[in-house]
Amino acid sequence: MKQRKELYLFLGRTALYFIILLGLLYFFSYLGKGQGGFIYNEF
Repeated sequence: MKQRKELYLFLGRTALYFIILLGLLYFFSYLGKGQGGFIYNEF
C-alpha cells in the first residue's frame, strides 16, 4: 500500500511540474510575440 502512495505522489508531482512548465512556455511565447528581435529568431 505504501508503494502505491509513493507512485501517486510521484505522478502528481510530475503532472504538476509539467503543467507549470507548459504555463511558463506559454507565458514566454506570449511575451515574445510583440518583439522583433527575440533571441530565438536568430537561429
